[in-house]
Amino acid sequence: MSDKQERPVQTEPETEQDLNEIMLVRRAKLAELQAAGQDPFLLVRYDNDTSVQAILSDYEGHEGKLVSLAGRLMGKRGMGKSTFCDLQDRDGRIQLYVRINELGESAYDAFRKLDIGDLIGVVGTVFRTHMGEISIKVQVCTLLAKSLRPLPEKFHGLKDPDTRYRQRYLDLIVNPEVRRTFVMRSRIITAIRRFLDARDFLEVDTPILSTILGGATARPFITHHNTLDLDLFMRIAPELYLKRLIVGGMEKVYEIGRMFRNEGMSIKHNPEFTMMELYQAYTDYNGMMEITEALVSSVAQEVLGTTKITYQNQEIDLTPPWNRMTMTEAVLRYAGVDFGTIADDAAAIAIAREKGLHLKGSPVRGEILNLFFEEFAEIHLVQPTFILDYPVEVSPLTKRKPGRPELVERFELFITSREFGNAYSELNDPMDQRERFLAQVQKRESGDEEANMMDDDYITALEHGLPPTGGLGIGIDRLIMLLTDSFSIRDVLLFPTMKPRE
Repeated sequence: MSDKQERPVQTEPETEQDLNEIMLVRRAKLAELQAAGQDPFLLVRYDNDTSVQAILSDYEGHEGKLVSLAGRLMGKRGMGKSTFCDLQDRDGRIQLYVRINELGESAYDAFRKLDIGDLIGVVGTVFRTHMGEISIKVQVCTLLAKSLRPLPEKFHGLKDPDTRYRQRYLDLIVNPEVRRTFVMRSRIITAIRRFLDARDFLEVDTPILSTILGGATARPFITHHNTLDLDLFMRIAPELYLKRLIVGGMEKVYEIGRMFRNEGMSIKHNPEFTMMELYQAYTDYNGMMEITEALVSSVAQEVLGTTKITYQNQEIDLTPPWNRMTMTEAVLRYAGVDFGTIADDAAAIAIAREKGLHLKGSPVRGEILNLFFEEFAEIHLVQPTFILDYPVEVSPLTKRKPGRPELVERFELFITSREFGNAYSELNDPMDQRERFLAQVQKRESGDEEANMMDDDYITALEHGLPPTGGLGIGIDRLIMLLTDSFSIRDVLLFPTMKPRE
């Protein structure tokens, strides 16, 4: 017995006619089985007692033992009265050795009629071939589900991004690195929960549908509730609900969930995405910086075994402490403009025009400072950097900085020139909050669909007393992109939003 042989190329159908002919052949095989009373789709369960990874990682503990495995048939190399093939489960692939002497003539003939992609269960003994490959000598093979369509060509795989995103099930079957990315996604989210749970945070759920838009600056999706005859917004952020819980005395809360923003799509943006937001009473944005550094570095250490990673050929060091820079300092460093010397809106507008910035409407000084930062500074923030002290005009839910009422205690985290997190010392003055909501309402009435609405119930909650509070939001998808070295957000979303094919 030898497994040293050429593994033949499985060809992909070249035309729709080829595909239809393959499907007709497979349907005929299924009909033959059904006529013989062997319809695989009538099976309701299969008892498998181990996995590919368990066998491969502990061969000595499995050698010579009878095991039961289930998975997808991914390759066949025939040798007359014996066949080598591959079985793939969620953990990986293992070689099967199937002989007529073990199965019997009838069962072996049935096995040879199986197609690549069929789901099977096997019972057999674990051994190592002459070439040293861990394998299973099959004694029983059961067809569990018939694959009526051929898989993409095996050696070149499924490469077209559009097809991969639309038919993620095929992507997961034929591209092992894709499966690894989504296993990593699950482990990253689990590690985040473990970190926060260890710090005594309580995970909660807040509404996805609401009558009032708030918590962030974004254009919403709108739906309609028929029974109440009421338009509802899909949430753009859970912030205002979570801070109500702090008012209620819960003190440390977090939520990981889907957000929905009716905005553009890019390698960094998908209309629905996953966000983590947390709020902690009796701390401020400095406390949130400590949590952010510790959370991201701890998760990297847990899932990757290091805080020094490579993202798209860039070396990134996630080891705390991270760089800190105010927005004003960043604009001075990277744009050569000192906003500490720009006293009013007119001066800010003049310097913006001098630098060639495109201004919309009638922006004020703080909005122009933020525009300078986005235009000139963000691109330089490759290593983890906290940008501090934002203009009050772009931060309607944030506490003002003592002695600097034009600024707020807010930071954003930038890595690889992208924003990963946003945090505040939360505004808890109900009168100040009402005035800022009113300013947002005016923007909305002027045509700004991203501006917040007045939330009277949230003001009422603040009037009952919100303690000094720190809040933090982290884009989970972007963090997963970073830790899995994924170029596009679509590479870390199992089912990204796609325009329907015409």
